[in-house]
Amino acid sequence: MKHLMNPLDLSVDEINDILDLANDIEANPQKYAHACEGKTLATLFYEPSTRTRLSHEAAMLNLGGNVMGFSSANSSSAAKGESVSDTIRSISCYADICAMRHPKEGAPMVACQHSSIPVINAGDGGHQHPTQTLTDLLTIRSLKGRLDHLVIGLCGDLKFGRTVHSLIHALVRYDDIRFILISPEELRLPDYIRQDVLDNHKIPYKEVVCLEDALPDLDILYMTRVQRERFFNEEEYIRMKDFYILDAKKMELAKDDMYILHPLPRVNEIAVEVDDDPRAAYFRQMQYGVYVRMALILTLLEIKVP
Repeated sequence: MKHLMNPLDLSVDEINDILDLANDIEANPQKYAHACEGKTLATLFYEPSTRTRLSHEAAMLNLGGNVMGFSSANSSSAAKGESVSDTIRSISCYADICAMRHPKEGAPMVACQHSSIPVINAGDGGHQHPTQTLTDLLTIRSLKGRLDHLVIGLCGDLKFGRTVHSLIHALVRYDDIRFILISPEELRLPDYIRQDVLDNHKIPYKEVVCLEDALPDLDILYMTRVQRERFFNEEEYIRMKDFYILDAKKMELAKDDMYILHPLPRVNEIAVEVDDDPRAAYFRQMQYGVYVRMALILTLLEIKVP
């Protein structure tokens, strides 16, 4: 039985197979409409989420399956002190697969060690967010036609942003990837990712503070919000939250075929006027997230559709 804790749980070939399946689901949704009849997905969300929880649920419903679960720790037995391991043992009696989001890093890993059904890590603390990474890879490949020979700009909260950390881990396995890391000093990429992932894989990168300096070189700009929930100090959050605002004027500096991605929710970091720019891909990215999660559910449940 396979779980998905980390993008590196999947080989490049396995990722490409999931992306190919997602593209086929996009092209032929009717073919997959009954693939998971009689199967149930449990969504165990100990932390608030809109897109990640609903897109997993939409994925299972689109496959003809059922969904159950909870959307906050307060509405589960965690509020009574139940452990993650006991919860997953119980859920294994009711569902065929589960997606878990938890504020504590490593909680989904604890769950998979005690689970008799596949577990999908739907985000744990500032650690990993592998289904967002699959979404990002599908979006980039669908828009650019490739996952190699790209200059990727990562902008905003590179310190706490689990989507950024997961995406770096995944992309360093493709040829000729270069990163431009755009952040204030206080929110720079952690040393362990810079050294263990970028330096170890000999991936070229540069760190800049000014977004305008980076924009002309980019094939993809991955914007992130400064996350209030990761800050210990409200004053520090308020000081950092509007450090980057991408607007129409800044977009004049970018290539005609550069695309903007954002895992959402956004706060102020992308001006609403940018939504009408054909290079704004973040709402398309959400749709790709449903296709890729459909493909992942089928893969983990080992369901083949002829």
